[in-house]
Amino acid sequence: MAAPSAETFARLADLAAITDPAARSSRTVYEVFTGKELANVPIATAEDATAAVERARVAQKEWAKVRVAERAKIFNKYHDLILARRESLLDLAQAETGKARTSALEEVIDIAMTSRYYARTAAKTLEKKTVQGLFPVLTKTTVNYRPKGVVGVIAPWNYPMTLAVSDAIPALLAGNAVVVKPDSQTPFCALGVAELLYEAGLPRDLFAVVPGPGSVVGTELVNTCDYVMFTGSTETGRTLAEACGRRLIGFSAELGGKNPMIITKGADLNHVADAAVRACYSNSGQLCISIERIYVEEDVADEFITLFGDRVRNMVLSADYDLGGEMGSIISQSHLDTVKKFVDDAVEKGATVVAGGNARPDVGPLFFEPTLLTDITPDMMVYRTETFGPVVSIYPVKDVDEAIAQANDTEYGLNASVWAANEADGEAIAERINSGTANVNEGYGPAWASYGAPMGGMGVSGVGRRHGAEGLTKFTEVQTVATQRLLDLGGPSWLDQKYFSAALPWAVRAMKYLPGR
Repeated sequence: MAAPSAETFARLADLAAITDPAARSSRTVYEVFTGKELANVPIATAEDATAAVERARVAQKEWAKVRVAERAKIFNKYHDLILARRESLLDLAQAETGKARTSALEEVIDIAMTSRYYARTAAKTLEKKTVQGLFPVLTKTTVNYRPKGVVGVIAPWNYPMTLAVSDAIPALLAGNAVVVKPDSQTPFCALGVAELLYEAGLPRDLFAVVPGPGSVVGTELVNTCDYVMFTGSTETGRTLAEACGRRLIGFSAELGGKNPMIITKGADLNHVADAAVRACYSNSGQLCISIERIYVEEDVADEFITLFGDRVRNMVLSADYDLGGEMGSIISQSHLDTVKKFVDDAVEKGATVVAGGNARPDVGPLFFEPTLLTDITPDMMVYRTETFGPVVSIYPVKDVDEAIAQANDTEYGLNASVWAANEADGEAIAERINSGTANVNEGYGPAWASYGAPMGGMGVSGVGRRHGAEGLTKFTEVQTVATQRLLDLGGPSWLDQKYFSAALPWAVRAMKYLPGR
């Protein structure tokens, strides 16, 4: 297993939705593990993005006529193709992002499970529904789910496969077309999952990948699409939300997080220490829902710090294309510099480094050790600001109430993790945390992968939800059709209007005694 071949990259580059690639400038994509050049990808212009949206709009009109059950067949096949081609997808994800293979596997599994879930549930969720009308028998009311049209997906670099396509899956099943702007650092990941989508039978114009800068391609998608789905920073999310608001189009976003973990007396600390490695350092901490703050009751804080510190110091860093490593690389030099800046700032202001704290150029040019800090004070950047890297802080607290108060002392509200002596206590604590998802006895995986449940953020961590029925219906316009029968709202022709109007309150009062009213 190794980085994909030059022929693979050339084949994928040809799938970019660019009108005249030869006439465009290109961007070099590098292997993060080594810094070596992988391939070049053409850079789209605003005109390319507009053309992709126009083609998508034409294709969408025909796609909307296809029965949902027929659309679902494509995504059942896509599920199988993703799993069958997983090794080549894992190689591609590792090459472009530098993540450990286990983190890359999360992407592949997520795409497959999302495909299967929505292929199984979309037809029922989107079927026409009869609801309570104004008057029994006299009013028939139905609810229809109609596609938005063209959905723009602006995907990030940290999970560039799943976040390019897993939101697109319900959008497509709802009858929309999708145009994706991948992050400029990871365009081939989006093209790789697009290739299999086309192989599964989806018409190419229905899912277009337009690589290029956000200021050009992203802006054009916001200006031309009918709905925008974004995953990324809170700062960029605000900008996009404002732009969508000016056009009065729908917008959904998963944004930043400063996610807490709470550990109480009675929790199995050895188990927690092992699980916290996943919760904190998956994808080198470059994950919106990973844990950055750990609150531990004072009675067990020292023991946990010792256990977790030992576990973190012994984590395996790897630049190999196999499943042996626990943590991979940082994505870029600029992000590595940011992570180092957070750690240096904390240390200069009195933080204690329990584990890590150093760059690891001996492993690869952009590696940084998984880092664990204590003695954190509010004047340190790591206290409130999202690090988005392998840096975690531990805070001893006197009791559960203080832990919850500290966990909620943030403008973010994306994810949380709770470990307690028993399940009931853990759930009770979780329900008091202001977060869109909360996991008891794990870090983030169970809530994220519960595809029947909504996933998203409170506060500045997001708008809208992905997964569940809402993750599908948000890509639709909900239409109500009400048909009045036998008697219209003016009353019978033979009855004076004033008498009919006087009788209405009595009719409304009587209706409350009918079943279901």
